[in-house]
Amino acid sequence: MRPGMTVSGLSGDVYIKRSVGNIEERLQSAANKETIMGATFLVCHGAWSAGWAWKKMHPLMAAAGHRLVTPTYTGLGERAHLANPSIDLETHIRDILNVIKYEDLRDIILIGHSYGGMVATGVADRARDRISQLIYLDAFVPKDGQSLLDLNEPARQWMLGLAKAGDGWRVPPNPTPPDTPPADVEWLTGRRVPMPIKCFEMKLALHGGEPTLPSSYIYATRIAPADTFAPFAARAKSEPGWRYYEIDASHAPNVTAPEALMALLEKIRYDESGE
Repeated sequence: MRPGMTVSGLSGDVYIKRSVGNIEERLQSAANKETIMGATFLVCHGAWSAGWAWKKMHPLMAAAGHRLVTPTYTGLGERAHLANPSIDLETHIRDILNVIKYEDLRDIILIGHSYGGMVATGVADRARDRISQLIYLDAFVPKDGQSLLDLNEPARQWMLGLAKAGDGWRVPPNPTPPDTPPADVEWLTGRRVPMPIKCFEMKLALHGGEPTLPSSYIYATRIAPADTFAPFAARAKSEPGWRYYEIDASHAPNVTAPEALMALLEKIRYDESGE
């Protein structure tokens, strides 16, 4: 397995018993028929975050018989030691494309959360034959030639100022939503790291035009005052080819409302597949 990646894929433990002398051993088997029938979810996580932020979702996905793959981008999380000023959106798109290639992932349900919507759009553009559907979770939805700062113009000068006031190339983490439980705030604060500003400045370059994959948008309704993701929710509600959903949660339901998010992801999967 590639560094910077976590995978869950068992819907239950299967044990085989055998006797060795007077000792009975329990051998855990990774073979489970529900896993074969389950879906593969691949996450493009948000800014300042990493694969670890989806920790609460792994047992839920496993219990449902699905495989959840949560890579970490270069320069963040357990890969923070690789941080450098050259990291940009393209770096992170390639991170995920390499996971798809080397793990030989197919029929993927691709999730883009927050900044991860920028990454997921770039990945979907270049791996159309590997992806069955695209889910934006309270995320940016760029068109060709747009950067995150283009899509969040009110925050442009603020973010550039934060980078300039620091080491010149990174932006410190945004505050966590106010409804985040104290234990989760402590967990998040101890692990989130500054984000290379180039990731926000780089414009997305689509190679094959806007992806035409089945796409869904999940809008987190416990909004921050800026309501950054309202334009993308409105787009999903008004443009053909989209499915629109809402979740009663703040910006990171994978942390604050994992059970509700799991139920909604299952609904989206079945709505699209017709199973």
